[in-house]
Amino acid sequence: MQTPASDDLTRRWMDEQGLRLRKIGIGNIAYKSAFRQNHRTMKKIEQNWRVIRDAGRLAGITGVILALKSIFTKTQSTVSVRVKGLSHSVFIRIGASDIPTYKKVFVKKEYACRFESPPHVIVDAGANIGLATLYFANQFPDAKIIAIEPEYENFRLLKQNTEPYKNVVALNVALWNENGTINLFDPGIGSWGFVTENATGAADHSNRFCHQVQSVTVDRLIADYGLKTIDILKIDIEGAEREVFQDSSSWIGHVRSIMIELHEHLKPGCDRSFYNGSNGFDLEWKQGENIFLTKDKSLIPNDTSEASGRPR
Repeated sequence: MQTPASDDLTRRWMDEQGLRLRKIGIGNIAYKSAFRQNHRTMKKIEQNWRVIRDAGRLAGITGVILALKSIFTKTQSTVSVRVKGLSHSVFIRIGASDIPTYKKVFVKKEYACRFESPPHVIVDAGANIGLATLYFANQFPDAKIIAIEPEYENFRLLKQNTEPYKNVVALNVALWNENGTINLFDPGIGSWGFVTENATGAADHSNRFCHQVQSVTVDRLIADYGLKTIDILKIDIEGAEREVFQDSSSWIGHVRSIMIELHEHLKPGCDRSFYNGSNGFDLEWKQGENIFLTKDKSLIPNDTSEASGRPR
């Protein structure tokens, strides 16, 4: 039978065990918090090391110094580098997304493929600082290349990088489904991630407004530049492909091949809009982050492509 004294001892024992359990719980929480913090720190160190390593590989000791500067001061520095296969130097920003873009184009060769015949007209929509444009301009020096970039600072470097190439026309506009003016926003994912929205539409206010920019349609480009066909339409426009392909009936017949990076994760509906608006192509495959479409075998997949060779 329980007595008041034994009840008191039981309560004290239970209180002690409860305190012990609470301490263990608090300790586990503290350990997990420290682990998460250390994990984030290690990821940051690894990320910074990659920035330094890649900058050094591209620009030597100057690149290493500028990478360290960008890490500690959160600033960007522009450096001129020589790239194998290009006839002129290229201006690249250390501390921006230019080096990852360089790796996609020139290291991973995500736009490399074989051609039935050399392309005569290439449109690079979402040209950024012009790295894919430069790749095409050196591969196909006789092709007319129209490079489109809406953001001012990216466009400034695009103009600077393409200045020596007389076959390149650089336009500070955004590809869209209407001709007019639209808004440009920065969602904070780097200089390769600016997004466009209709000037009269409801914007995502978590994105920082940059500026307004002229918008053009594909058929307007065809008319303004007297294009009979576009042999390569390269598109990387951060979700605006949803609008561009909403009604492509007036221009899709003029396009022989498409290289596109889709952004369903940024703007739901991109995939459906693109596939609904890109009928008439014979072959589709994936290469890197890009979907390739072609008709009449004007493009031929590389052996390393994720090419299913599936008809569409």
